[in-house]
Amino acid sequence: MITNLLGSFVIAFSMYSRIPMPQVEWTKERMKYAMCFFPLIGVVIGMLQLAVCWISKEFDTPYFGWLFPVVLPILVTGGIHMDGLLDVIDARSSHMEREKKLEILQDPHTGAFAIIGCCVYLLLYVTAFGELKSEMIPAFGMIFILTRALSGLAVVTFPLAKKSGLAASFSGAAHKRTVGIVMVLYILVAVIGIWYLGGFYAVAATVIIASLVYWYYYTMAKREFGGLTGDLAGYFLQICELALLAGLALVPHLI
Repeated sequence: MITNLLGSFVIAFSMYSRIPMPQVEWTKERMKYAMCFFPLIGVVIGMLQLAVCWISKEFDTPYFGWLFPVVLPILVTGGIHMDGLLDVIDARSSHMEREKKLEILQDPHTGAFAIIGCCVYLLLYVTAFGELKSEMIPAFGMIFILTRALSGLAVVTFPLAKKSGLAASFSGAAHKRTVGIVMVLYILVAVIGIWYLGGFYAVAATVIIASLVYWYYYTMAKREFGGLTGDLAGYFLQICELALLAGLALVPHLI
């Protein structure tokens, strides 16, 4: 059992990060619980973000501490979620019927709208992070856990748009009840952590924003694509991360 859980851990980090991992066989038993370890990648990103901000403050390198946190999640994940964001932007910008949108998600070529969307996203991220007060940085480190827990919960609860693909592979192989419970526990830990580190207004903004983005994600995915895909999961994670960052940046101004 322990060997299989370690294998599940390795599979999750191998798939959703570029952190070096040993090679393991992707067996059915290991795939059942791989999603349970997905939010731990958020723990790593959050800790690295805190380290970058601390280094920037100690060595007085403001541009490093302002710009590097924007690209850090992409470096850790290898851009797998950003790829989903850009594919969905291309598909939605086509304004075509559902089947055509699903075809665009599978197209390896990058369209003009994806490039524009990437530039806008990164500029918004830089702007939001530039407005983030130092007292909100510890709470900011927790949002990477929350977004991945919500994404993992969606993978095992949302309807799927198709029977093949990354989301279908992990959803179909997962022990859905166990993964769902574990994701809820991660969500509770992240929310409590944001409350402790950022205060009541930070956690209130986080819960409201995350709930609204999650609702939008579900309705949009079901209406436009017929359900969840791996690209849509990446789209949600990136949008939710940006929205939560913006919320935490605004909190001190609203108090």
